[in-house]
Amino acid sequence: MRLPWRSGSRWVFRGVVAVSLVVVAAAALQLVGVLPKLNPFGTDTIDRSQPALLRSIKDLSQYHAASGDYQVVIDLEKDVRFVPDVLAGQRTLFVSAGTVNAFVDFGGLAENSMTVSQERKTVDIALPKPQLDKPNINHERSYVFAQERGLFDRLTSVVQASDQQPFYVAAEQKISDAAKESGLQAKAEENTRKMLDGMFRALGYEVHFVDVPAP
Repeated sequence: MRLPWRSGSRWVFRGVVAVSLVVVAAAALQLVGVLPKLNPFGTDTIDRSQPALLRSIKDLSQYHAASGDYQVVIDLEKDVRFVPDVLAGQRTLFVSAGTVNAFVDFGGLAENSMTVSQERKTVDIALPKPQLDKPNINHERSYVFAQERGLFDRLTSVVQASDQQPFYVAAEQKISDAAKESGLQAKAEENTRKMLDGMFRALGYEVHFVDVPAP
């Protein structure tokens, strides 16, 4: 015959064991979170950089009329002559993204670039040709997509960081070339004309765009 109090004691004992396991597990998790802080060989990052120093301020007279967003895949191969690719050399696919702004520089307008009629009803504007800014590479969207390296190059990469500067230089040139061929400057000229036309019409003038006078 099973005694009632013995059966109850067994359930109490099992409950105590379960609670004890939960407490031990919680303590273990807490210890794991504390251990990295107690590691005497841990590393700390200390930023001792000086604040940015203002060198100069320029007055801007540029109207940024259009912007292009570009992406390019750079395929660069470094081949070592007379050595098999399996031993030396590397080929890298680098994906890069960036933007190019097209602007019109009103600061370069000559004195005779804008002529108002005697009736003050029309205005002739000699609009400068749009220019392209230097490509602005987006580093967060630029990365090595794939890379094949020979044995010596793989061993060298263990002790020497890879130099990605050539990829950014090549990407900047490719994006610059693409901007010149994509009609970005024509779009900037169209947008600038619309902006000036709307502004002068609001003042009661009709706008005529003429060729830039020869220097």
